Amino acid sequence: MVTSPAHDEADFTVRFWGVRGTVATPGPETVRYGGNTACIEVRCGAERLVFDVGTGARVLGKCVEDEGPCDAHIFLTHTHLDHVVGFPFFRPAYCAGNRFHLWAGHLRRQGLSLESTLADLMRKPLFPVPLDVMQAAREFHDFDAGAALNLASGLVIRTAVLNHPGGATGYRVDYGGRSFALVTDTEHVPGKPDDNVLGLIEACDLVVYDATYDDDSFARFEGWGHSTWQEGLRLCEAAGAGRLVTFHHDPDADDGVLAGIDRTLAARRPGSCVAAEGLVLEP
Repeated sequence: MVTSPAHDEADFTVRFWGVRGTVATPGPETVRYGGNTACIEVRCGAERLVFDVGTGARVLGKCVEDEGPCDAHIFLTHTHLDHVVGFPFFRPAYCAGNRFHLWAGHLRRQGLSLESTLADLMRKPLFPVPLDVMQAAREFHDFDAGAALNLASGLVIRTAVLNHPGGATGYRVDYGGRSFALVTDTEHVPGKPDDNVLGLIEACDLVVYDATYDDDSFARFEGWGHSTWQEGLRLCEAAGAGRLVTFHHDPDADDGVLAGIDRTLAARRPGSCVAAEGLVLEP
């Protein structure tokens, strides 16, 4: 049984349930860092925030289910399949007595809504039961990336537009004098730091960044909407940010490849690392 510890008002933790990008990669070559797609749980005192619901959300759901009634916010960076495919398998959403507030900042400008998008994901012939089968209370919030979201006293969430096909949203959480930012599924322009990203991560304590590629391979994937771990280092340096955690690992990057990046990050920026399933950090 996977469980989470009790949280008090001063707690601010970041837990990784899924760290992979594009497609889940189970198997012996991904045991150390994990093969589930994007899902991060952030606890700010009693508030539970979930960022993306890739396949890692299924395991998170088992933890939530064991804890009893849940009231949580789910923020989507975007709705590409690897970031939402775990939602239909998130068991707490099927339990009456739970409440989930779901947020997306990239759909409204396209004349779409988060509720209809997730309903389409669970529509026949793609899924056997519809969204309405879920018994938990659900509130859907479509906003325009760039807005600030005020959820609770002392908890501020800032957002930014990211460079990704179909749009994506970066998030920053400020709580108790500390900060965490998630910047994933964004493509940088070589030699030109993204002002939206720099503004979001300025002086941020913990930055989780899209490192699908490295600088040597990046040119072959122009237009695919992803970045590199080296660009993450450059951005953190330019923004005066703290620790860097690389995320959204390429499905072809096995444990050996990621371990090499892990060692380089620790040497280049102390405290920085490669995201692994089960890793828990405090900003």
